[in-house]
Amino acid sequence: MIFGFWIISTLWSLCSLWQKCFMNNKKIIFITGGVRSGKSQFALKLAQNFPGPKAYLATAQALDNEMAERIQRHKKNRPKDWQTLEEPLQLAEVIQEYGDRFRLILLDCLTLWISNCLMAKWEEKKILKGAAQLLKVSRGKRCSVIFVSNEVGLGIVPDNPSARAFRDLSGLIHQRVARQADEVYLMVSGIPQKIKAKGQVHSA
Repeated sequence: MIFGFWIISTLWSLCSLWQKCFMNNKKIIFITGGVRSGKSQFALKLAQNFPGPKAYLATAQALDNEMAERIQRHKKNRPKDWQTLEEPLQLAEVIQEYGDRFRLILLDCLTLWISNCLMAKWEEKKILKGAAQLLKVSRGKRCSVIFVSNEVGLGIVPDNPSARAFRDLSGLIHQRVARQADEVYLMVSGIPQKIKAKGQVHSA
């Protein structure tokens, strides 16, 4: 009886220790930069540092031939042993469901998700709430998460309200993701610039 209790107690302690070590190795990584700056390729390269099963969470929709071709290019560049998850809107729900099945989920990309939300007539409050829930779920699950997004606020001011709303929402959500992330990278002409390391706190 006592021996059986000791075995159960030891196994429970080992499981707790394993879970703690697992979560300590978990990371949230944010990669941003201009179009064709090398974000997706760098994200795939970083992902190889994480052992175990991986998933690619794609937010793109093949709404025209150009986007369909772009999606196919991304699929060809993806490792064959990865599982592909496709979801244009309900990202938090996908990570909630799959976050404990994989060691890493690569989400590409946030700006397409914001665009999808706007096209679906989501209001700003709902989009920001969805982003907050996505971050909360990503932090709570066992898998590491790499977020990829486009930096859209460095050019001229858009000439229409919809484009300005997209730009502003992207900037707000990027700030929130960067605050939660353990590491943040800015891609410039294919060169990654690490602008936040694990443990750094930015008050802005």
